[in-house]
Amino acid sequence: MGRKIAIVGAGAVGGYTGAHMVQAGEDVTFIDPWPAHVEHVRKHGLRVTHAADVPEFNVALRALHVTDVQQLARERPIDIAFVCVKSYDTAWAATLIGQYLAADGYVVSLQNCMNEETIAGVVGWGKTLGCIASRIMVNLAEPGLIHRFAGKASAGHTVFRAGEIHGRITSRAEEVCRLVGHADSAKVTGNLWGERWSKLVANAMGNGLSACTGLEDGAMLKNDVIRRFSIRLGSEAIRVGQAHGYQLEEILHLPPETIARAGEGDEAAARACDEQFFKDGSRTVPGQRPSMGQDMYKGRRTEIEFLNGFVVREGEKVGQPCRANAVLTDVVKRVERGELKPDPGHITELRLN
Repeated sequence: MGRKIAIVGAGAVGGYTGAHMVQAGEDVTFIDPWPAHVEHVRKHGLRVTHAADVPEFNVALRALHVTDVQQLARERPIDIAFVCVKSYDTAWAATLIGQYLAADGYVVSLQNCMNEETIAGVVGWGKTLGCIASRIMVNLAEPGLIHRFAGKASAGHTVFRAGEIHGRITSRAEEVCRLVGHADSAKVTGNLWGERWSKLVANAMGNGLSACTGLEDGAMLKNDVIRRFSIRLGSEAIRVGQAHGYQLEEILHLPPETIARAGEGDEAAARACDEQFFKDGSRTVPGQRPSMGQDMYKGRRTEIEFLNGFVVREGEKVGQPCRANAVLTDVVKRVERGELKPDPGHITELRLN
């Protein structure tokens, strides 16, 4: 009998990854709080499309409303639960699914940000793993439709990185790697925290900027002021991660130190960043924007406090000021509350020391 899997949060990343698991014949139950999405999937299945090179497909699957989850009490327990909700929903999602875990079951954070500690606070550290989805670029476009602004990853980039909190390579981490590997390239990492912080830096460089300016990826790249501000955001976050002792991985196809020095005024490093960013940007498709930009566009709550705001708070712990991240966090929150409209001027007219 195969593993019984739950996807808690069948949005962009959870839905995309889980759909590929179902397509591969895995036993997967989807749980989601958006009624229209659940109902559409029940009636018509989940459709997955790509911007290039991958045929679209549709899978029939089992989808539960949050209010239906109590049905699981009458079934075989869950072996592996992937939590794929927004960071601010992590605690309740872990609490919801934790009570239906098998004795040797565990929960995997397949999310942005650093949420393993929150999950462990519910189910325990021994039942908590992490998995990073790097540059996956997916969007829940409408109920029942997930679109990826790319094809599958190239040989030079690994999308999924699964790992244990303690860094040892275990059969559990290998099983998570196998499951997410149905969707795209995957590996087991012995450096979960370094991978997590590196992904946090990448997200901190673009997500909030898109949310407060209203710009897509391509437009942000072409704006010199916004691109430089993005690098400063990343530089601050990298220095905080280093101060915490994390072994940082490559960030946006660049060594972390290159981005850090560029944000601190090193012109050679800044040129190296620009060269790589424009090289990667040549593959950007129209309409592509980071997840927080999507959230703001759709009128949803953002994860700004769990990204740039988190960088600021962690920086305070190690005496590392993060002025750019603090300013961006404040601007995004003001746009989110409706006090400001999304506008590139929020960044281009800033004057920071």
